[in-house]
Amino acid sequence: MKIRKLILLTLLFLIALPAKPEVRLPRLISNGMVLQRDQPLKIRGWADSSEKVKVEFAGETYQTKADKQGNWQVELPAMEAGGPYRMNVNELEINDILIGDVWLASGQSNMELPLRRVTDLYAGEIRQINKPVIRLFRSSTRKEPDTAQDDYPDGSWLPATQENIMEFSAVAWFFANELHKKYQVPIGVISTAIGGSPAEAWLSEKPVVKYLDNWLAIQAQADSARARRIAEEGETPPFDWGLEINKNDPGVGLWSKTDVDISGWANISLPGYWEDKGVALQNGSIWFYKEFEVVDSLAAKEAILRLGRIIDSDSAFVNGSFVGTVSYQYPPRIYPIPKSLLKPGKNTLMVRVFSQGGRGGFVEEKPYEVRIGSQTIDLTGDWNYRTGAVLNPPREQGGGGFKPGGLYNSLIHPALSYSLKGVIWYQGETNAGRGMEYRQLFKDLITDWRIQFNQPELSFLFVQLANLGIPNKQPVESGWASLRDAQRRTLELPHTGMAVAFDLGEWNDIHPLNKKEVGRRLFLEAQRVAYSDGAVVSSGPLYESMKAEDGSIVLTFSSVGAGLFANSLLRGFQVAGEDGRFVWADAVVFSKNTVKVWSREVSHPTAVRYAWDDNPAEANLKNKEGLPASPFTTED
Repeated sequence: MKIRKLILLTLLFLIALPAKPEVRLPRLISNGMVLQRDQPLKIRGWADSSEKVKVEFAGETYQTKADKQGNWQVELPAMEAGGPYRMNVNELEINDILIGDVWLASGQSNMELPLRRVTDLYAGEIRQINKPVIRLFRSSTRKEPDTAQDDYPDGSWLPATQENIMEFSAVAWFFANELHKKYQVPIGVISTAIGGSPAEAWLSEKPVVKYLDNWLAIQAQADSARARRIAEEGETPPFDWGLEINKNDPGVGLWSKTDVDISGWANISLPGYWEDKGVALQNGSIWFYKEFEVVDSLAAKEAILRLGRIIDSDSAFVNGSFVGTVSYQYPPRIYPIPKSLLKPGKNTLMVRVFSQGGRGGFVEEKPYEVRIGSQTIDLTGDWNYRTGAVLNPPREQGGGGFKPGGLYNSLIHPALSYSLKGVIWYQGETNAGRGMEYRQLFKDLITDWRIQFNQPELSFLFVQLANLGIPNKQPVESGWASLRDAQRRTLELPHTGMAVAFDLGEWNDIHPLNKKEVGRRLFLEAQRVAYSDGAVVSSGPLYESMKAEDGSIVLTFSSVGAGLFANSLLRGFQVAGEDGRFVWADAVVFSKNTVKVWSREVSHPTAVRYAWDDNPAEANLKNKEGLPASPFTTED
């Protein structure tokens, strides 16, 4: 009994003891972090109200206490590049801290695109990457909260090693690698880009107000249309697209197997869009069958199936075995074929393709082949096909897309106390077609972030939209060109730089592979803007002014470096008279920094456009350093 009483009293005593207060840190303040050199460093976190907080770092101690809301912050003096260091915050220990340069990489999918998606161009180079002093922080969140968040729900600092490198943003990696080679300091990248996001989603609460009305109007219109439809047709049950397509497709569980009888299947030549080839299917599934021969010496070896890019999604089967699937149209189809699956002689490939509206197909000028070592087996040409299911899903009334301010709240606000060297930004595809609005919107975003980060001279570098689509033979209006011109005009803001990319894209892919040159061109601008290197030629020619002269227009350019490149027949220029109708123009390099433009069809030209197309493939003005001129219009 005495022992029991003693145990009970001990337990009661322990329960009565106050819980030990705990200090909490944001996810950015964690093992492996990179802190910005040569700037005061803010270390913040949370604790119980009035709790004392002690921060020990680099041989110094800093003390504070939490306010009534539990927030605390200390400011450390600026430090030179170096490390690794250790930091203690009360009972917490943070290890492997580096001091270097920190960049925020944001925008939409072309900035988000990971290195694994560009291995076709850089496979050998990627296999050699081992630079743990380059580090990436990435949170997986895609939420759009109504209020600004103080922390990320997940994420950690990852070194650029083989274990992690495939998930690094490709643009950010190539940019960071160039910086490290040049300046020999640790580089940290905070990656926040989200595919499909409009610029409005990245604004903070105050400046986003004037862009909120349009989004709310679209939402209200969608809600009103849905209400009318329900009143007319009644409430429809939820439509499970995947369930319905499998329920109505006779090939499920059968046509993916071996020995499928295709005697009644139609013929089609691939790649291409099936609508162009007489197949009328917009929503549903369609099966494609191909036979290919494998010589004895290559059978039973590991292989790679390349199926280019397929709209919208697909699942692939080799000799009746599943080898891969992609759930949306943009990623390249790279499916490993396991060892022993291929056999000597005839082999079969079945691809089930899903279309959820619009033109479905196999995108042209992409690789369609089986790769076995250095050998390739061509898969283009004749295939057999059969429609699986044709669906007519109920009409959906979408809302206004990304919520204005939502991504700022979730992905930018948690980083505001973190000192930065600068921002790299690749965005605009979602805003294409609204170039006039983007002229002010993009400037508002840059100004907003500088205010929020309390860095009024924060370097802000951005990528101009790459080329996309089939080039037009005649001058046309172009939403992408208008957006590019808006991006160019943003250079009016100080401490900004732009990487021209209309020559780096692919006509058939909104996600071009050549991210290395994009990163290099951003690096060139970083040297000028962020590192104050006035000697570097960091961009191609930029339109500056125009002057009408004897039936022609003389254009003056800045950023010409050693001079405009004169040894080529200039293409891509258009002129218009007072009627505003643009025609192709002749153009010559007139001097080191001027170009003369004219057309026999326009006796009194008043305006010039250059590279004014979604894909201005022939535009070729550049400086002697080889950097292309930015698309532009002289119109206001």
